[in-house]
Amino acid sequence: MALALYRRYRPATFAEVVGQEHVTDPLRTALNAGRISHAYLFSGPRGCGKTSSARILARSLNCVRGPTADPCGTCSSCVALAPEGPGNVDVVELDAASHGGVDDARELRDRAFYAPAESRYRVFIIDEAHMVTTQGFNALLKIVEEPPDHLVFVFATTEPDKVLPTIRSRTHHYPFRLMPPAVVRDLLESICSAEGVAVEPPVFPLVVRAGGGSGRDTLSVMDQLLAGAGAEGVTYERAIALLGVTDVALIDSMVEALAAEDAPGVYAAVDQVIEAGHDPRRFATDLLERFRDLLLLRAVPDATDRGLVSAPEDGLATMTGQAERLGPAALTRFAEIVHSGLGEMRGSTSPRLLLELLCARMLLPAAESSGRALLQRVEAVEQRLAAGGGAVAAPVPGSAPTPSLPAAHEEGAPPRRAFQRPSQAPAQPPSTAERHEEAQRPEPPRTPEAAAPAPPEETRPAAPPPAPVAPAPARDTVDVATVRKMWPTLLSKVRDHSRSLGAMLTDAVAHSVADGEVVFTHPASALVRRLSDTRNSEIIATALREVLGGDWRVRCVSAEEAARLGQGGGASPATGHQPAPAPARRPEPPRRAPEPTPPRRTETARPAPRAVTAEDDIPLPPEPDEPEPPDPDPPAGAASPARGAAPRSNGHTPATDVAVPPGGTAVPGGPGAEGPEGPDDPRDVRPPRDPQETAIQLLSEQLGGRLVT
Repeated sequence: MALALYRRYRPATFAEVVGQEHVTDPLRTALNAGRISHAYLFSGPRGCGKTSSARILARSLNCVRGPTADPCGTCSSCVALAPEGPGNVDVVELDAASHGGVDDARELRDRAFYAPAESRYRVFIIDEAHMVTTQGFNALLKIVEEPPDHLVFVFATTEPDKVLPTIRSRTHHYPFRLMPPAVVRDLLESICSAEGVAVEPPVFPLVVRAGGGSGRDTLSVMDQLLAGAGAEGVTYERAIALLGVTDVALIDSMVEALAAEDAPGVYAAVDQVIEAGHDPRRFATDLLERFRDLLLLRAVPDATDRGLVSAPEDGLATMTGQAERLGPAALTRFAEIVHSGLGEMRGSTSPRLLLELLCARMLLPAAESSGRALLQRVEAVEQRLAAGGGAVAAPVPGSAPTPSLPAAHEEGAPPRRAFQRPSQAPAQPPSTAERHEEAQRPEPPRTPEAAAPAPPEETRPAAPPPAPVAPAPARDTVDVATVRKMWPTLLSKVRDHSRSLGAMLTDAVAHSVADGEVVFTHPASALVRRLSDTRNSEIIATALREVLGGDWRVRCVSAEEAARLGQGGGASPATGHQPAPAPARRPEPPRRAPEPTPPRRTETARPAPRAVTAEDDIPLPPEPDEPEPPDPDPPAGAASPARGAAPRSNGHTPATDVAVPPGGTAVPGGPGAEGPEGPDDPRDVRPPRDPQETAIQLLSEQLGGRLVT
């Protein structure tokens, strides 16, 4: 029967122990100096040389030249304690896994007092010392603390924390470690060369990975491959078939598909894994190892020379290209997903389904809101920009948007103005005809709203031309659902211009969007006209332009009028009867100086007739449905019409000054105010106004227009 490789090539001296120089060098020094301790504790993973080192220590202590670090190998003690020797009566090896009770400890204690038969020391090697019970350790405590001069204890364990602390504190503790991959590969190559068996180079990384750093496990795997090798030696195909390792071609196809974001290729690789009979969990483990290698190759270009990555020469170029295409952010996210998925696949009844779910998560970084997914998306954008090809899917966070011109300008058409309506155009000084008309027009009654310190149209700073932005979406793509969705943003923009208007607009609801007009409804009828004011409408339209782009008209109706939007919600000054042509201007009689009135704030700039502003909280009285001009020429000496009558008493508007000022507030002692003097109060005498001017004023209040001469 052939002897196993790990037994045939077991080290006989400390010099032959590989990968544990941090333990063997101090022991060799102590042996040569003669500083021998009465108890040693060797700990570390399985198969790293703990028991073999304990036997070498006993051989070195009992050699005729000893204690020495290099036994002669020819004396009776060295021959008996050789790896395949018969053993020595003075060296007792006890397996604590089956002899860890208190009775076994008492028997060992009784035997310890006897002097050695033919050797210098009696050595008790207790393997798997963590299996000794607490009572057993307590039985050995006294003999370990104060042993005879000829007695040496060596405890070997994989779990030193389970050794009784009072025992551990009385020993010299030497921790063993797993063997580095480079050391294990050199050991395998030397053993295969000694055995005279040809092994393909790609097989060694598979064996090293299967051994996991344990020398005994690695030699057991290689022993299995050598036993099944044919005349051609150990081939790569035979190795992956026997070890159950995933073929590197499947790993490469999976990584290439992930780098190209090729979902069909990813799931085709999963199907090939299942069809080949591979374990999905083992495939995920091998894929995680590949991600680890790619990360190291990306971070450390000479990782192969340093021994950080073990790969064949032909596969190293492929792995380097994969690391360049994926990037560190994508590799890190893929590795974390696979690592978490391995725990979920343990004990799963459908490992293939879980593997496919892992692939779906790796392919969809946009489905996650984590920072890792965001980094992967940003990394993909940077790679596209660096490559200079392919459209960028999403803008890089923090980058400025690329200015773009309107479509008409790009096609060579003359540039068009950004603002089409006069109410949305930048403030301009009045024309000569307008100033002449204003000079001839009598000053209308002032209201607190008209004299408010709000900056008039002329004094407002001209808004700078807007920076070129991306073309706004077509109007047919914006519906009422879009406006409602952007409602919080719209309110924020409105509040930037007028906080009071934003407060009034809070309860408003977008009703309809058609032909560039946005219709709002408000439950409070008193606020509908205030929201329909020209200034407020311009502010809302500006906010719509900032949020949705394009030019918009704004109309606010009450909830009751929402059902009658098809008919226009009643007659408006724009659709009512047109005023009749005014007769020639007649000479104005000298007017009496008005009585003193409460002080009012004056307006320094050109007065602009306006409706109620957003700062006024006084409810508005009803207005006439259709303004009509009065009789052109009343007879001389005829009494003026009653000024205190309600505007709706006869359906006509007086030819003189409007009964209710544009602000909707009756002037004390003026038109529309019935005081103690009554309607015939002589202080209320004012010069008549031209009916055409009255109609123009009403049109300006409702439509925001301006007379152009």
